[in-house]
Amino acid sequence: MSWSRIAPAAAALVVASLLAGCFQPLYSETAHPGLVADLRAIEVAPVGGRIGHYLAENLIADLNGTGQSAATPKYRLAVKVSTGTQTPTVNSMINVASSATMTGDADYALTKVDGGAEVVKGTANAAAAYDRTTQRYADMRAARDAEIRLARALSQEISLRLASALAAKTP
Repeated sequence: MSWSRIAPAAAALVVASLLAGCFQPLYSETAHPGLVADLRAIEVAPVGGRIGHYLAENLIADLNGTGQSAATPKYRLAVKVSTGTQTPTVNSMINVASSATMTGDADYALTKVDGGAEVVKGTANAAAAYDRTTQRYADMRAARDAEIRLARALSQEISLRLASALAAKTP
């Protein structure tokens, strides 16, 4: 290899390493002091249904980082989930849907524990697609995996919205 080929790559690597310290996460502790403590102080209320169980577990892990419930909660998060399934394609030979899309809407409300003042509320939406087959067990397992992916996507969206709302609040 000649230096004319190595020099641009080496220069790009040097510039990238120099700029690496200039970036920081949007909702980090240094950018918003106290945000991590506020997120860890959110108590997630039980959510009904199987997908609600997955959603609550993911929210606890996303907000707290440890998977444990808040020791001394400052906020309470209530979530209500509704799901639906759509089958956009149908195999005309056997008259069975070959794929499905599971959609979910999660209405959430974050309130303060001391007094119940509402901090933020909204609705998060997500979807998860899966293949359907004529085998019953495989179809049930694919639907369950789609529920798990849907709960994870809803959890990430809600967590991001809560971090944004708590970061924007005045100290």
